[in-house]
Amino acid sequence: MSMRSWLGAGLAAVTMLTAAAAVSRSNTSAEPKLAHMVFFELKDRSKESREKFAASCEKYLSGHEGVEHFSVGLIAEDVVEPNVSVRDFDVSLHLIFENKAAEAKYLKAERHTKFVEENRANFAKVRVFDTYLISR
Repeated sequence: MSMRSWLGAGLAAVTMLTAAAAVSRSNTSAEPKLAHMVFFELKDRSKESREKFAASCEKYLSGHEGVEHFSVGLIAEDVVEPNVSVRDFDVSLHLIFENKAAEAKYLKAERHTKFVEENRANFAKVRVFDTYLISR
């Protein structure tokens, strides 16, 4: 291999490594997604009350900008793992936001505020678990 070919190949390799490093840095510097999990215990724990509440979650809390995943669920009464299953909730809400700013916007949204106003009287207990996702 001539000196010119060797320098050309070396320059190409350095260029590829530099580009790969730039892509890697841009991926790791991106804001993490934020998972927002809410567990509601209702004053009326009947199946009908749970279903009505879940429908309200769908109506007011789905379809917000910046939400990558939305789901609402009812407690799986027939799934109990001894010593670890948590049973003090009725309805769960699962949202994954693009980032923390998207969650902040959602929390101030008119539809979210209306949901809280209309349902607050039904809450016996509300627990919120926010986590940054480390796997994408």
